[in-house]
Amino acid sequence: MTRFLDKFRVSPPGDAPETKPHDVNAILPSARQEWSAGDLTLDGIVLLDHQQAIVDANPRALVFLRTSLSAISGYSLWDVVSQESASQHEEAAGLALADSDQYVFVVHESFENSWVEYTLRRCAAGYIVNLREAGPAQKYQRLLEDSKRYNQLIFEANPNVMWVFDRTSLQIFAVNQAAIRFYGIARKAFMTLGMDALFPEGEGAELLNSLHSGKEGPSEMRLCRQKKMDGKEVLVELAWSQVKWDGHQAVLVSLADISDRHIADTVLKKSNAELQQTLLAQQAELKNARHDLLTFTQAVSSDLQDSLHVAHGFAARLAEKYSPVLDDQGLHYVRRIQASISQLARLVDDLRTLAQLPLRAGTPEMVDLVPVCRSLLADLRKLDPDRDVTIEMDSSLMTVGNRGLLTIALSCLLDNAWKFTAKKSEAWIKVGLVPGKLSGELVLMVADNGAGFDPVYSGNLFTAFQRLHSSADFPGNGLGLAIIKRVAQVHGGTVWAESPDQMGASFFMSLPQAQAVVS
Repeated sequence: MTRFLDKFRVSPPGDAPETKPHDVNAILPSARQEWSAGDLTLDGIVLLDHQQAIVDANPRALVFLRTSLSAISGYSLWDVVSQESASQHEEAAGLALADSDQYVFVVHESFENSWVEYTLRRCAAGYIVNLREAGPAQKYQRLLEDSKRYNQLIFEANPNVMWVFDRTSLQIFAVNQAAIRFYGIARKAFMTLGMDALFPEGEGAELLNSLHSGKEGPSEMRLCRQKKMDGKEVLVELAWSQVKWDGHQAVLVSLADISDRHIADTVLKKSNAELQQTLLAQQAELKNARHDLLTFTQAVSSDLQDSLHVAHGFAARLAEKYSPVLDDQGLHYVRRIQASISQLARLVDDLRTLAQLPLRAGTPEMVDLVPVCRSLLADLRKLDPDRDVTIEMDSSLMTVGNRGLLTIALSCLLDNAWKFTAKKSEAWIKVGLVPGKLSGELVLMVADNGAGFDPVYSGNLFTAFQRLHSSADFPGNGLGLAIIKRVAQVHGGTVWAESPDQMGASFFMSLPQAQAVVS
């Protein structure tokens, strides 16, 4: 290094040797003034005279050049680097150094896959060339360029309409293929437009106001109109983001055509409005029909009950006053009349109950069904005191519901069980509450060892007037289970029945546990 630095020591005035352009022993008297500590930290240093011939080089530079000093002294720098690098940079370096103090270029040594950065700088005695490894920097540069190309590819291939304009000049300088197709404007013509050319009169001002507000990041999607090449205006959803694009402070605009969707939405809203009007009219019509039906039911049931009451009274008087003169056939006819009147009166009562159930919903409350069951069973025993039926019932049957409706449902369930166990010498009826499948749901169960039913027809059990047994075997009007189903529906629950091997039957009514009203 001492020998190398000695080349830069300045000789005393008048002692300077005669210099020749290609003299390897020539001293560069003013190089010392151009040399700095920063240069000494670089990996390699090569000294050139005014004709760019190599005068000297440090050991690190010779490693980069893969040669010896004696082999390259007196040759031009462009004779030492590869022919490709020389043809690419010699003329450019001459032009650059004519206007500035340095020129930088990078050489790729493909054999060793290395990158070397050359920095040529002018000095009074000629040129200084600094050499340093440029591999990492070049790698990052390639990655950056690849990233830019990748982003450009994504931008170009994006199916959404996208274009970019300069924030200051408002000039459009990038546009993707989707935008070219959407607007019908050629790419070259696009680059001559300002952003306001794509908006109908005044609509671009909203975008510009948002830009001047200083808000960073992407904007919210909003509706606006865009103007195509043929002058047609279309409705779009448009969003924009402030970005840096190829050194520009720019705005990226992205939009989607929603004209067809807007038309479809308009048609859908119109259809919904018409449907809503139709629904309201039908609801009003249904309300009126239900009111008329209820009025009719009440009127008919009241008139029927009065007529049935009169007919039952006359039949009783007939049996009481004229039984001595009536033969057995006449007495049989009177009893049939009384039985039919009683059955018809029960049917009227059940029809009225079924029609009025929705009006009795009321508010839910906590109800213990044990006293209700005991009262109903006591009434059944009074009607048929000779029967011996075993009753199994939980000690507490607490549930939330409407007391009146649950009483009606239990009356139908117990009456049904009492009736279908009539032919059993050792009959039993079981009443209980079990957890339902849904959270917060209880299921009221009434089971018996009566006649049961064929499971194939279980779907018909809870339909009005549907009977699975002959009325001669088990009297009834076929409305009891329909009433139970209606009570369950009013409570938001369901009903079902099971009869394994037709050995008895179990009826279930689910009761969602709504919040009870505390009085």
